[in-house]
Amino acid sequence: MASKPSIPKGTRDFSPIEVAKRQYIISIIKNNFEKYGFQPIETPSFENSETLMGKYGEEGDRLIFKILNSGDYLAKADEKALENKESIKLTSSISEKALRYDLTVPFARYVVQHQNEIEFPFKRYQIQPVWRADRPQKGRFREFFQCDADVVGSTSLWQEVELLQLYDSVFTALGLEGVTIKINNRKILSGIAEVIGAKDKLIDFTVALDKLDKIGAEGVKKEMIEKGISEDAIKKVAPLFNFTGTIIEKLDQLRILLASSEEGMKGIAELRFICDNLKNLGLSTSVLDLDVTLARGLNYYTGAIFEVAPPKAVAMGSIGGGGRYDDLTGIFGLKDMSGVGISFGLDRIYLVIDELNLFPQTVITSSKALFLNYGEQEAYYAMQAISKLRAHNIKVELYPEASKIGKQFTYADKRKIPFAVIIGESEMKAGKFGLKDLVSGEQFSLSFEELKDRLSAV
Repeated sequence: MASKPSIPKGTRDFSPIEVAKRQYIISIIKNNFEKYGFQPIETPSFENSETLMGKYGEEGDRLIFKILNSGDYLAKADEKALENKESIKLTSSISEKALRYDLTVPFARYVVQHQNEIEFPFKRYQIQPVWRADRPQKGRFREFFQCDADVVGSTSLWQEVELLQLYDSVFTALGLEGVTIKINNRKILSGIAEVIGAKDKLIDFTVALDKLDKIGAEGVKKEMIEKGISEDAIKKVAPLFNFTGTIIEKLDQLRILLASSEEGMKGIAELRFICDNLKNLGLSTSVLDLDVTLARGLNYYTGAIFEVAPPKAVAMGSIGGGGRYDDLTGIFGLKDMSGVGISFGLDRIYLVIDELNLFPQTVITSSKALFLNYGEQEAYYAMQAISKLRAHNIKVELYPEASKIGKQFTYADKRKIPFAVIIGESEMKAGKFGLKDLVSGEQFSLSFEELKDRLSAV
């Protein structure tokens, strides 16, 4: 007996309704990307390992899916590493490619390879799947889509202002009111590490601080101590664990704390520019907040950092994030190419919208009407009308068999098709169509033009 088929943990099949809902979100994101002047590109699902490894920090590297070399992959294996079971050393000799972890590093590679064809500043968007060998949980998958928008070739902080407006524009269009856009700056984090005497532990410090909302203040302190950060340094940074007030009040407090750090003061000035202009320009439905614990463990951010939290009514992790990277392309040999970008977490956004019941009914509806099948002559009469309706971009379909009418109505109900078109001998003689509203139960006798107008209006 054949075993029951399954799919890998952290991956999913999507039903027609789920795909329709996902495409609805993607279409809104895509339309807004293009409204803001971003152009689409696509990159391969897998890259050379050397392109990805070492770009995301130790934790990120661990989550990259490696692809075994084709053929006899052990033929070129590091024999010593194989004998000693040194998996890290062994991997580099048996795997030359890996599934992409995100879209930003492949984008940096793309910019370097195509720099002579690109007009800078270059505004690109990309909507493609990525893969991470993470532990699956609610809202966290091993295969998921990212929807990214980046600008490279400009150091202007107006780009940050526009990207935050773009976030607000998308979430407003999706009906997600009360989204919180958290903002911080890596220069501020560098300044804090400097003034508490932990400059050499910047990455360890920021990675631990970024976990405050997950493991709490005591958990952060414990992790910092384990990473070699002194208790005296932790005592100095402790006030940040309960940092409160308006954005301006927080910036004023930071100005006092970071007065001796030139790097930290630069970060404050950058945030002040972004926040002041957004306050004056306004956001439609989103809330902007300064979160000094926001670090995002990715090593390449050098300026502003963004993270988007869903409305408080939904228990979910971040649904978007991004930031400024001053020299990401430098890792591929192209120096002084500053960039800034944001990403939308499609899968989590889907879960949030679904939980809040914000998907429009029209997204769920596949066809507007089902033409019932009473026999060959009636089906031919129906198909003539169906062809004309489809020419007007009206989604309709014919039930394929002349089955019992009750079965056909049940099919329409399960498919959530709102109307049934009834064609019998009397309708054909009169050149009419019977249209039944499957929600209200009302039925009408209509000419083709009346049928077309009625279906166009729903």
